[in-house]
Amino acid sequence: MQPLPVPCPAHLVPDATGTNAFHDAYRSAMAHNAVFVAIEADGQHWTVKADTLTAGSGRRVSDAVNEAIRTAILWLVDNHEVDFGAYAGPVYFMMHGVRDEERARELAAALHAALYADLEPLSRAVPPAP
Repeated sequence: MQPLPVPCPAHLVPDATGTNAFHDAYRSAMAHNAVFVAIEADGQHWTVKADTLTAGSGRRVSDAVNEAIRTAILWLVDNHEVDFGAYAGPVYFMMHGVRDEERARELAAALHAALYADLEPLSRAVPPAP
């Protein structure tokens, strides 16, 4: 697998549905010292996953970026776009219950960009809190 570009277009976010697909995507991210991001089918819904551990021990996400991601995930939970059990970092991120693959890819791409300190895609994907 080739490393994902940064920012990663939504259509390139890997579908890691199934054990082998997940492990392949995770190992690829680790081999390239890159942030892991993927989506997985979960029945009629989708899950978005991201993990910064694959990028190596020197990879640190700033407090401001973590706070922006946390705020976005809480907004998504409050607006019933993702399930209550979302995990909002600071190293591992997961959002269950996304309504369709297109939205899951959009959120995954935005999260991936944010984990590389580009918050613009996240601000487009998740409206700012009032």
